[in-house]
Amino acid sequence: MSHLTDVIVPLLLAAVAFYALSRKVDVYSALTAGAGEGLTILLRIFPALVALLSAIYMFRASGAMDALTDLLRPLLLQLGIPPETVSLLLIRPLSGSGALAAGSDLMQQYGPDSYLGRTAAVMLGASETTFYTIAVYFGAAGIHRTRYTIPAALTADFTAFFTASLLVRLFFGA
Repeated sequence: MSHLTDVIVPLLLAAVAFYALSRKVDVYSALTAGAGEGLTILLRIFPALVALLSAIYMFRASGAMDALTDLLRPLLLQLGIPPETVSLLLIRPLSGSGALAAGSDLMQQYGPDSYLGRTAAVMLGASETTFYTIAVYFGAAGIHRTRYTIPAALTADFTAFFTASLLVRLFFGA
């Protein structure tokens, strides 16, 4: 006998297909149009993603990430933030996919159930890709001057990182 979770996705797909058919929607055309849009988006963001990930790996390979981690270690320890999360702290405001890669690296190195893995996961969920979000939303609204938005958003990101470290330590221990 299969588990309920083994049949949920096929049942959801069938329900959506039957609903679309009842509304006389051409499901195949809608599916291929959506796939085409997905590929267009992929082609648009792929160069930026490759450049960003290359820059991150070069930053790490050059030893600059280790030097910055060593420089910030006393301050981060005073604040209760694991110094190993420096890459995540620096990348998250810039790129969600880059931050996800940095978080994934931390989880692979230390394990997802470790203090660092849990802290990285909570940091990822509690913070935002500040500069991307500002560019998209302010650009869509035609706003060119961000004034206090960036300092306020970066303060919120730092607060999220600090609070994530604190709450993981409180709930799971260090």
